[in-house]
Amino acid sequence: MIPRYTGADMGRIWSDQRKYETWLQVELAAVDAMARAGIVPPQAAREVRERGRFDIARIEEIEQVTQHDVIAFTTAVAEHVGPSARWLHFGLTSSDVIDTAQALQMREACDLILRGLAALMQAVRARAEEHRDAVMIGRTHGVHAEPMTFGLKLALWYAELARDVERVRCARETVSVGKLSGAVGTFAHLPPSIEADVCRTLGLEPAPVASQVIQRDRHAELLSTLAITASTLEKCALEIRGLQKTEIGEVEEPFAQGQKGSSAMPHKRNPVGCEQIVGLARLVRANAGAAFENNALWHERDISHSSVERVILPDSFIALDHMIRRFTRIVSGMVVYVDRMRENLDRSRGVVFSGTVLLELARRGVSREQAYEWVQRNAMRSFNERRDFKALLLADGDVTAVLPPADIERAFDLGEQLRHVDHIFGRVFQEVAV
Repeated sequence: MIPRYTGADMGRIWSDQRKYETWLQVELAAVDAMARAGIVPPQAAREVRERGRFDIARIEEIEQVTQHDVIAFTTAVAEHVGPSARWLHFGLTSSDVIDTAQALQMREACDLILRGLAALMQAVRARAEEHRDAVMIGRTHGVHAEPMTFGLKLALWYAELARDVERVRCARETVSVGKLSGAVGTFAHLPPSIEADVCRTLGLEPAPVASQVIQRDRHAELLSTLAITASTLEKCALEIRGLQKTEIGEVEEPFAQGQKGSSAMPHKRNPVGCEQIVGLARLVRANAGAAFENNALWHERDISHSSVERVILPDSFIALDHMIRRFTRIVSGMVVYVDRMRENLDRSRGVVFSGTVLLELARRGVSREQAYEWVQRNAMRSFNERRDFKALLLADGDVTAVLPPADIERAFDLGEQLRHVDHIFGRVFQEVAV
């Protein structure tokens, strides 16, 4: 059973409250590690842990003077701790705290994304099984190609979402690192054992080497992963939009009782949810580009990345979280018009079986070039004269001289075209774990 969650959960992770909570978590873990190592008096460490707390309003008030967020934070916490606060932030530089704490936030946010993707995959799988045999026309270049099923289209989505899950898991591991190696990464003031102890406490891996900051290729990988996941949702939403066109009318995103589609046209039922997902994917993609720019910093660090990350990390996670939840509702509630799918398939008067006829002629010794010419001329007549393709083939002496009528009939068998659907479903849903 997947626990219910809301967008408020993701917003909380990126709130000022949670940011300062993770900062304090790192600071307290460092004090405790130093106490175990004999650097900080045990009584002082206990006092810092017991009394250490913060008030956001007070931090903001101090920052107005210091113009430095970490100093404002440590000063505000020290006011509650008293004399033992001299051991707070001992031997640390600001990025030791910020980067290690941010890793906790990113990891927590990845967990929410993974939970959302699991729920979406369940919804997609349920609809795929429901429409496993719902025959429709497959389209390439937007033009009728060959028959398929709507369930196959959804199985394709499911398999891609499974890859997104693996990418998010890998990115989560990549960013789940901490560092307490000081101003230029040399451990000048605290030994590596303190970093190892703190990271162990926090469930992070120590960065093997760092400058003043954890290197931003890790963050770029994460934002790229979020962008790829957003592009998957965009792709699926775009498909629903296309199938909802009036001229196609095969699928429709849910339209609630009392919902209005247009201020001017009461008849409108627009795919606004899918359009929103497509639009937000652009935002997440753009943020990934900014993450690439953040990787190149001057020497051991500048702060050109800092202001950018304050925007792109929360915005990307919150946007993607919203996209996943909204698309899960769309998939669960979308209306599928199976009769319309079959109607659209039949609109092309059978020409979508031309490939099978071509292969049957070649199988019986006709050159591919000759067979192509015979089949294409009948397909073009079917288009131009609005005539049934199979009837034209049955009236073509060249074709019937090679293919008996029974074999031509067999070439139009949907069951033969779709005989491997169950095999594909087995590959997707048995070999791919949620």
